[in-house]
Amino acid sequence: MSDSFSDFFEENTQWSDSDGAGFSALPPRPPRSRREMRRKRSERKRHRIVAAVVVVVVLALVGVAGFFGYRALRQWQANREAAQQQVIIEDYPGPGNGSVQFTVDSGSDWATVAQNLTEQDIIKSPEALTSIAGNSTLYPGTFSLQYQMKASDVLAVLSDQAQAGGFIEVRPGERVSDVITNAAQVTGLPESDFQSIIDGDGAGILPAEANGSFEGWLEPGSYNPSEGQTASDILTQMVNARIAKLDEMGVPTGEERERILIIASIAEAEVNREEYYGKVTQVIENRLAQGMYLGMDTSLAYGLNKSASEITDEDIADVNHQNPYNLHNGHTLGLPPTPIGNPGESAIKAAVNPEPGDWLYFVTVDLNTGETKFVSTEDEFWQIRDEYKNNNPNAN
Repeated sequence: MSDSFSDFFEENTQWSDSDGAGFSALPPRPPRSRREMRRKRSERKRHRIVAAVVVVVVLALVGVAGFFGYRALRQWQANREAAQQQVIIEDYPGPGNGSVQFTVDSGSDWATVAQNLTEQDIIKSPEALTSIAGNSTLYPGTFSLQYQMKASDVLAVLSDQAQAGGFIEVRPGERVSDVITNAAQVTGLPESDFQSIIDGDGAGILPAEANGSFEGWLEPGSYNPSEGQTASDILTQMVNARIAKLDEMGVPTGEERERILIIASIAEAEVNREEYYGKVTQVIENRLAQGMYLGMDTSLAYGLNKSASEITDEDIADVNHQNPYNLHNGHTLGLPPTPIGNPGESAIKAAVNPEPGDWLYFVTVDLNTGETKFVSTEDEFWQIRDEYKNNNPNAN
């Protein structure tokens, strides 16, 4: 009833002047029937619904058109970029022809090398190599290549250290004797030229804290000897690189620097996994603090110019006490007189900041995996020693 009443007044209201006469001369229209009013209401409601549906449909169509339009635009852009990339990346089919020696300088990056390869017509374009190099390791050295090679074949060669020549490689853990043998082979200089300098006092090359010993003072890395360089020049370059690296790392100078190199060299020689360096250096510090013999086989082996696997019970006994690098009971107490190799950066960091712990013993219980266990008591030591023997029945 309320709806009909409102509709009635909405449709039939007449205005009148102040004296009661209406503005219209026509008589008031009679009220509409309720059926007609319901029909009008239905029509208005239907019109509103239709309008809402139309708006929703239009918006949906716009959204769909926008979505597919965006996809089409993205696809067009992708196709265009792919086409451009295809044009840019030009590559030879390989395998190549002729022969050429190509040198990668130490510190070079793939972009520079790719440009040089293109200029020498070894690859078709720089992008052919840089687009596939990714995180591949680029080794310095002189490589044997061909003209007009496929970029992927060039990548395989330059990322293979075994194919690098012409550079002197100093590897972490190597002894000076190994370094000078390699240096002589690469440079063609007599090994005796290097040995005579090593056997001297290192004047003008070594810092005072080295005490005349080159061991531990040759920085690992790649060195590209230039024509006319002498053995002295090459060794000076290696020592200067070591000093610069130690300064960069903030390693204390003077006697403490030599001490750190000695400890780091033992850690480098004793285990073959970086994760153990910090524990080995802590074992050394703990033993030194308690006045214990270090008992490191690697130091003994260095003094005999052997590998640790070659030492014998007679070597350990050393009845004549001729080996100052024998750190076993009854012989040299404390550190050996010099480093026993050229430690790498990780071992040096471990010597500067040993991993906290109360360990006094360690044994590499599995020679295949390098797994090493660290313990604090002698009883525990014999347990892991037995584990070593069980895992490696053919070892000494």
